[in-house]
Amino acid sequence: MMLTRSVWRLLVFFLLLPLGACSQTESSASAEPPAAGQVGSAEAQGLPRLVDLGADKCIPCKMMAPILDELEQEYAGCMEVQFIDVWKHRDRAAEYGVKMIPTQIFYDETDKELFRRSGFIGKEDILVKWRELGYDFKNCRN
Repeated sequence: MMLTRSVWRLLVFFLLLPLGACSQTESSASAEPPAAGQVGSAEAQGLPRLVDLGADKCIPCKMMAPILDELEQEYAGCMEVQFIDVWKHRDRAAEYGVKMIPTQIFYDETDKELFRRSGFIGKEDILVKWRELGYDFKNCRN
């Protein structure tokens, strides 16, 4: 019975471990963006870009999905929105220097990292951050 309890504790620990990565932190830009050949089409279009690195099984990441979809549709042609599932593409997590999910990285139109944060963030807070970074998209809404 004691062995079974220990096994269950370990199992629960390892199942919950990825959820612990879903905490909230913020930092100024410090990591280099990915190599130019690996970025999305935003750089070619000269658009600012929001990259959300998460996973389709992470609860805060799931909550971000409809927000990212809305931003992508409403601000098409003004900003690019990307989602990268780092559990399916672990190499991309290392490429972007991601330690927790979800992580959002804000890039300017030259693909320079402006800001990064981890944890859930709402649509209005994303737009506020863009304004703080000097981008006002109110004339861009589709």
